[in-house]
Amino acid sequence: MNRKIAIPLENGVLCAHFGHCQTFAIVNVENNVITEVKEVVPPEHVPGLYPKWVAEFGVTDVIAGGMGQQAIMLFNQQNINAFVGAPIKTAKELVTDFLANKLSLSANYCNHDEHSGHENCQH
Repeated sequence: MNRKIAIPLENGVLCAHFGHCQTFAIVNVENNVITEVKEVVPPEHVPGLYPKWVAEFGVTDVIAGGMGQQAIMLFNQQNINAFVGAPIKTAKELVTDFLANKLSLSANYCNHDEHSGHENCQH
């Protein structure tokens, strides 16, 4: 199965909150093998923009640390699976764990809407 996985990065590793990342890794996977990893700079963050922007790359999955429920819903509307609560690792490490069914996901520390605070988001 072919997949394209987006991962928000900061300083080369997973960014704690996808909406505040420096770059996104777009990882191509063919037959459970990573075939390409490229980094792209996202547009300025506006609530609701990233799910549509990521979808333009043909992404099937996004792996994030923390993400608001609205963003998860918007990713799902774009037919993109959102996996949240991932550990701080490189994109390649995260995708390798994901493909081996070893990606450990903890609580979503950014479970808020746009009107409430980011007290537990780690950003």
